[in-house]
Amino acid sequence: MTAFQPGDDKDRFDPPDSIGGHDDRCVSAAVPSAPRVSIVLPVHNGAAYLDAAVQSVRQQSFADFELICVDDGSTDATPAILARHAAADRRVRIITNRPNKGLPGALNTGFAAARGSLHGWTSDDNIARPRLLERLVAALDADPGASVAHANYSVIDGDGNVIGLQKVGPVRDILLGNNVGAAFLYRAEVTHALGGYDETLFGVEDYDFWLRAARRFRFVTLDEDLYLYRRHDGSLTDRRARHIHRLCATIIRREAALLPDRAVRAHVLLTHALASRIDARLAMLGKAFLLAPGAVLRRLPDVARHLAVHLARALSLQRRV
Repeated sequence: MTAFQPGDDKDRFDPPDSIGGHDDRCVSAAVPSAPRVSIVLPVHNGAAYLDAAVQSVRQQSFADFELICVDDGSTDATPAILARHAAADRRVRIITNRPNKGLPGALNTGFAAARGSLHGWTSDDNIARPRLLERLVAALDADPGASVAHANYSVIDGDGNVIGLQKVGPVRDILLGNNVGAAFLYRAEVTHALGGYDETLFGVEDYDFWLRAARRFRFVTLDEDLYLYRRHDGSLTDRRARHIHRLCATIIRREAALLPDRAVRAHVLLTHALASRIDARLAMLGKAFLLAPGAVLRRLPDVARHLAVHLARALSLQRRV
């Protein structure tokens, strides 16, 4: 896991002077004090939706933030879009990675430069609702014992039409799937304690981060829709999807091994195996059976259907060859 180098953590601020960056360095004017919140926006060739994503952060009702835009080696119009926003808003900072580091590397670059006591990040194709920061900051202020606040979000299509609502939590069930969601804010101590995002887990770096966080920190869930998460044509290739699928299986097996209760471990493995649409996850099924045979046998009809679907798919692929 790549080492994370945290920046200074301070308290509230007046919006700082504009800060630009290049070649993975951040060049700044004199800044009187640090922001309360640091938001990182990693982007690689994301010009299509970037303008709206940045604008949605700039228009937050909670204004005490810095937006650290990490241009991860873009070759499209991304640099020009970011430069325009940085010129218009002193809270926008730009760091440029050369060469491209990938999403977890870009996140670590951004958070290494973060000065706020609260951290969060957003994507170049998503939209923060106007009160996102206001509500998440308030939730953490109201509960000093909580280290992470997260909230529900809407799903939108490529044209911005709302096509669904995603409820998040409870985090006690995070081993059954990533239910933290896309709208979140956490204390800087979480970033530092976890060492940032694992750069070897590109594609599941967020789920891995939340799994590790859930072991050590308490979460607070807001039953409010504070974010717009976009699904569009820039989907994963089959090869990339399979790679992410394998990485996810790796971190699930790691976390399950830490559970003291054999039945609970079996339940986690069985749930993930049966949810798989890419492969049958036979190793997970076998491990679950060894841990708790009765639990697996009670779901024998589900297991049979799961195996039948994957067998039919394998036979279909074989006939095409």
